[in-house]
Amino acid sequence: MASEMQNVNPTVINAADLPTRQRNQSTQLDNRHQEYEGTVFFKDLALPELTDPFALHSSYTSSISSESESEEDGDDNTFEEPIDEQEIYDLIATISDPEHPISLGSLAVVSLPDISITPSLPQNPNSLLRTVTVLITPTITHCSLATVIGLGVRVRLEQSLPSRFRVDVRIKQGTHSTAEEVNKQLADKERVAAALENGTLMGVIGKMLETCT
Repeated sequence: MASEMQNVNPTVINAADLPTRQRNQSTQLDNRHQEYEGTVFFKDLALPELTDPFALHSSYTSSISSESESEEDGDDNTFEEPIDEQEIYDLIATISDPEHPISLGSLAVVSLPDISITPSLPQNPNSLLRTVTVLITPTITHCSLATVIGLGVRVRLEQSLPSRFRVDVRIKQGTHSTAEEVNKQLADKERVAAALENGTLMGVIGKMLETCT
């Protein structure tokens, strides 16, 4: 980790200008709470506090797992709700930068146009496997924390998405002086697994994910 902040004065985008569906969903939920508060239905609308950024993973994936088993039993999994680029962006835009108390979305480190979802097996049109590709734009071309940011994005997506999604996180071409080296690290499953066993590194990533909802 760098002992001094590398980009003291980054460009910050107003949070209200970032593309998201979460704002509308939050407003709808607030309206529902106001409508049913004080009634017998209010308790059913209450959501658990997700203070642990990793709590979402266990509950969500277990739910997906049970749903997948049910779908396999019925030999019909074509009705699974689709996930698009906007939902991927909403998952990662609120991750905090490791240097600044500012989100990756506000710093334009992650952007909606730099997210894509493609079939993992294009030769098999019936396959539900999908690859999510996220291109990261560091705030400065020599950022030594680019790998940490990439790992944070990868951890967030792997914890939140169903197992049929593969995650590919890369530095956007021309935005970092050692992009090729960083991309090799992020694409190497063994190196990623070894890095995520580092307690100090996971502490940093955990802090980055604390702002995710």
